[in-house]
Amino acid sequence: MTEGIALVTDTNSGIMSDEAKALGVHVVPMPFVVDGEECFEDVSLSAPQFYARLAEGADIVTSQPSLVDLGKLWRDLLETYAEIIYIPMSSGLSGSCETAHALAEHFDGRVHVVDNQRISVTQREAVLDALRWVAEGRTAAEVTALLERTKLDASIYIMVDTLDYLRKGGRITPAVASIGSLLKIKPILQIQGEKLDAFAIAKSFKAAKRTMIKALATDIERRFTSVEHVHLYVAHTNRDEDAESFAADIRDHFATDAVHVARLPLSIACHVGPGALGIGCAKKQFA
Repeated sequence: MTEGIALVTDTNSGIMSDEAKALGVHVVPMPFVVDGEECFEDVSLSAPQFYARLAEGADIVTSQPSLVDLGKLWRDLLETYAEIIYIPMSSGLSGSCETAHALAEHFDGRVHVVDNQRISVTQREAVLDALRWVAEGRTAAEVTALLERTKLDASIYIMVDTLDYLRKGGRITPAVASIGSLLKIKPILQIQGEKLDAFAIAKSFKAAKRTMIKALATDIERRFTSVEHVHLYVAHTNRDEDAESFAADIRDHFATDAVHVARLPLSIACHVGPGALGIGCAKKQFA
């Protein structure tokens, strides 16, 4: 007899197989294609290999998970579980959510696909929220509704070294693309819901960090009341030391030790390129 709820997400959440096992969730690997060859992070290509290929000018694009593989995972899980909650990356940044919705129609209402407009660290937080709500005994429908109701309770600001990768992947609006003509600046982008969009331009790395901290502080004050009501994050591509230093700045500014530092998955690095550094928050949910 099947019972219980299985939680599934994709690796754009930053949750890889080892952490997924520890958390008790299931993860769909997000593929990317390097010079025509499909790759998966830490399976067929490591992070150092990826950034080396990127520096060499390899043609790297992302792809959606295989429908066959996703359907097989769901069918296998439904042999044990009564229902599935699937939390993919935001529909505003990929077609994989819409594709999953279409696939779920063939599973007689047992698969709930959630578009809660999250990616990376905030998507990971949504998974943790869902885990807690399932453990509290909420139904799959209730958890899905909560995730969708709270989808905009998050904020991300990210500095990129170049807009070339975002433009190539079609993940930026025309307003952001226009920044690319400017030289010697640090573009700062924001994710507030569906899309990456322009936020500010800084003249230096230090100025960019100050701008992001100020922007997040304003968000927290206006939308979430105080820092005690949010989780704080730093995320980056291939700049570990800078990320730890930035996290220290954030801890000092907000007078808290609770800052989660994460390396962005390679499937996101394909779009933001090397050297990206971001700050984010998600509201603590007590529903």
